[in-house]
Amino acid sequence: MSPSAASGTTPSAASASATPPTAVPGPSPSPVQEADAAPADASRPRSDWRIRFGALALIWGFSFLLIKVGTHGYAPFQVTLGRLLAGTAVLAVAMAVRREGPPRGRRTWGHLAVAAFFLNALPFSLFAYAELSIPSTLAGICNATSPLWGMALSLVALSEDRPTRRRVAGLGLGFLGVLTVLGAWQGFSGLDLGGTAMALLASLSYPVGWIYVRRTLSDSTSSALALTGGQLLLATAQLALVTPLFTTLPEAFPLLPTLAVAALGALGTGLAVLVQYGLVAEVGPTTAQMVTYFIPVVATAAGVAVLGERLSWNTPVGALVILVGAALTRSRTHDGGTRPGSRRPAGPGTVRRGRVSRS
Repeated sequence: MSPSAASGTTPSAASASATPPTAVPGPSPSPVQEADAAPADASRPRSDWRIRFGALALIWGFSFLLIKVGTHGYAPFQVTLGRLLAGTAVLAVAMAVRREGPPRGRRTWGHLAVAAFFLNALPFSLFAYAELSIPSTLAGICNATSPLWGMALSLVALSEDRPTRRRVAGLGLGFLGVLTVLGAWQGFSGLDLGGTAMALLASLSYPVGWIYVRRTLSDSTSSALALTGGQLLLATAQLALVTPLFTTLPEAFPLLPTLAVAALGALGTGLAVLVQYGLVAEVGPTTAQMVTYFIPVVATAAGVAVLGERLSWNTPVGALVILVGAALTRSRTHDGGTRPGSRRPAGPGTVRRGRVSRS
């Protein structure tokens, strides 16, 4: 919503040693590490996690619609700052309830500042600017390309990641889906190239951030919640510095856009992270990561049904091809682990022996 995303989903630095998630924007979900995943509690009713799984897909899928509505009343940087403020507030409350302290060490905070830029401040802002000129449905589908960018980058940046025929085929198929969505055979007629480019750059920003986090914070001893909270706090500070330089104070606070920004932050950037932690701990990262594949479906349905956005045949067909390609890039190694370049949606956390830690 990658989750990003956002998106939507909010990937974080806590899953440093984890596999990058697949997507959400502006939502954007986050990486998880499968090797140390905690087993699900067999005593819990199966329906519980399914309800939360569905809720997570809805929250991250609707994030693109909320971004669009937010931009009807506020400048893109203001939408991003508002969502980060609300998301940080939710995690601050969660940290207080769980008596979690902030991360320690200048080195950790320095790396978190870089992670906050690539995983939150930059992609959230790009998606908000993109949706000034493109439909929320297209933004949600562009967000689904994050796993493809992640695999391509990991082949270059992660020496332990090796290509397989299946994964390379998935990468090629995924980008064929992108061309289908964009209507390449029509010369991209009727497409706003600037807005689409910003949405694709936003989806590229997530795996750049994940790879950086993996290289720099994989040995952090701070908890997942503390790292995520610190990351969002720094992203908020970054936007608080930038926003006054490019915008003026709003003259009014229209109700619907204000509620959209508040919901985007409190639900998609705050609560969703906590829900994702619980899913990873209960059912394992493999099942929890499947939420990524529902996000563009929900985003498309929401844009068409609620905002009345038009949908041509190539958009859902291309989106399906992208998701199939993304699934193929998540091929497994012989020991059952997920390849480092594979990506989830963007939801949180690494699970280590019953403890969730975050990207």
